[in-house]
Amino acid sequence: MWVYKTEGYSLEEIRLNGSRFMLGNGYMGYRGTLEEHTKEELTACILNGVYDQVPGKWREPVNAPNGLFTTVGNAGNILAHEQSLNIRHGILSRKTEYENGNVEAERFVSMDDIHLICLRYRSTMPVKTSINSDVWDINGPHFQCVEQSENHVLVKTGEQGVLIAVCTETEWIGKNAFNKYISIYTSLDCDNPLETARANSRRAKEAGYERLKAAHAAQWETLWKRCDVKISGDDEAQFALRYSLYQLLLVAPRHSDRLSIPARGLSGQVYKGAVFWDTEMFMTPVFSLIDPAVARNLILYRCHTLDGARRKAAELGFRGAFFAWESQETGDDACSYFNVTDVFTGRPMRTYFRDKQIHVSADMVYAVDQYFKQTGDFSIFTAGAAELMIECARFFFSYAYYKKDKSRYELLDVVGPDEYHERVNNNAFTNRMAKHTMESTLAMLEMLEERAPEFFAALDEKIEFSAELDNWRDFAEKLYIPAPDAAGIIPQFDNYKKLEDITLSEVKARMLDPTEYLGGGNGPAVATQILKQADVIQMLYLFRNEYSPGIKQANWEYYEPRTEHGSSLSACMYAMVAAEIGRPDWAYNYFMKTATVDLTGQSKRYIGPQYIGGTHPAANGGAWMSAVFGFAGLNADESGITLKPSLPSHWKSIEFSVEWHGQRHRIFVSHNETSITPK
Repeated sequence: MWVYKTEGYSLEEIRLNGSRFMLGNGYMGYRGTLEEHTKEELTACILNGVYDQVPGKWREPVNAPNGLFTTVGNAGNILAHEQSLNIRHGILSRKTEYENGNVEAERFVSMDDIHLICLRYRSTMPVKTSINSDVWDINGPHFQCVEQSENHVLVKTGEQGVLIAVCTETEWIGKNAFNKYISIYTSLDCDNPLETARANSRRAKEAGYERLKAAHAAQWETLWKRCDVKISGDDEAQFALRYSLYQLLLVAPRHSDRLSIPARGLSGQVYKGAVFWDTEMFMTPVFSLIDPAVARNLILYRCHTLDGARRKAAELGFRGAFFAWESQETGDDACSYFNVTDVFTGRPMRTYFRDKQIHVSADMVYAVDQYFKQTGDFSIFTAGAAELMIECARFFFSYAYYKKDKSRYELLDVVGPDEYHERVNNNAFTNRMAKHTMESTLAMLEMLEERAPEFFAALDEKIEFSAELDNWRDFAEKLYIPAPDAAGIIPQFDNYKKLEDITLSEVKARMLDPTEYLGGGNGPAVATQILKQADVIQMLYLFRNEYSPGIKQANWEYYEPRTEHGSSLSACMYAMVAAEIGRPDWAYNYFMKTATVDLTGQSKRYIGPQYIGGTHPAANGGAWMSAVFGFAGLNADESGITLKPSLPSHWKSIEFSVEWHGQRHRIFVSHNETSITPK
């Protein structure tokens, strides 16, 4: 239940296997390609938070020189191949039979020393191991070589001059076998990355492969003690959920609050290595309950990048903080106004992801609010989150329209998470999230003034918010929230039901190219009710106490056939709402779709000609949420922990632990028993 294995070697599977067999530790991620592979097979060692931009191209994370690179002499064709990933200990191994000999190798990206990669390589053929600086780039090249030898490379990025050092020590065991220790440092880590990396690789060689492997495995054991979810009665679901957790754990930045989790993890340069709203809505809620220190780091990353969000709001003529749709290290938006390429003309298409997805600022506030309610960590506010919330509230009031004839505020010309319909009015999800932003910010300020009056006064002096509070209260009271119609359906946005009501298969039949974008200016879904993801369903889950089971079911049944699930974020919300209304049979398929997305490869890998493949950490978080919040029915807030189970019929039980307000609790749920036990 802890090993993922494939047999056979297929050129078509190489890209998928690079993501399936990922290793990582939050500092870097290494794709599951073979040691002999090059940039042609999309070999990559992605460094979290190190970005570069070539003039005229998209800014993206840097792929470090490949210290694992090994060649075998006159190997011939591959006759048999086996690759296996031990997700319990984060160890990848392979056995390959070539025409003229065999190779066996094992490697890990150390969870004990985040700068270290270790390789054990055994061959019956002559081998040569070195560092390959000719790396895979999407929008590169990103660095120039400063100096290079067989066992070290020092390169420098073009935009900011960041130095990246890769140093290796090789321990030869016989003629064609060796252990190799690769250390990576950058000038963002220390003043002299080359000497630091060289010393670290030497220490690793002195310690030896087995000792380093044991220390690495011990760190993974510690993580699993906190995070494992045990499912009885469904081996397939058990492995899929553990695998999802593995993929999520390997990208978590435990070592820094200046980093977050990009939308494709550390699996490549896709999506510019940017951090999206995915992190706050699908990952932070998981870490808040299984590893609160990571959740705190994710929130503090947004606090550190608040000035970038302020710059974006000001650029567009608003006050406050409008967080980036695609955030990198400064918080400035890496998303362009022409973010999709038309497959027919080859021209960039104007999209409105960057300037109209205002819900992203509300998502930040929701994450902070949930984190505080689940952890009780008041210090997050004085560490920067209070200022973040204030600036987001300020932004929404600045953005809103007040309709005097209707005596209400509205949010016009927006894009919801459903990106197939751009520039709509009163997107239900966006409006409800904006209301939450105001309500939770006002509640936080009352608490802050009471518990930290000096900090409150100093913050008010710094950003002068007190005079605006009455406006925010008025906004919270009068903001329009779309209500259910006579049939109980909440319109996704104004006039949604006036769009053409056709089936998904009919929309797909109108496509002239299999990679054609369904949204944009005139995509096949734009004038129809077909959605990329159902914003209403997510709203019903996030604010589930405000809606009756009948409303939830009516909307689930209405939107489900109209949702394309063009985003890997979509399925888990359908799973959780179905479980919420007591239909785990409906929920199960969506849970499995979410939990297996990185195993099956059944997700979109192209938008037009653009490759968007890689791992899906938000779906990985969504798998945990579906199992724990959905099937186990866990609810954790400031008042405590409650359970409302809705297990699939073939599951016998589910067992896991969470941390609430500093106390670990063991949760057990079966069809006839539930328990919450302090640990």
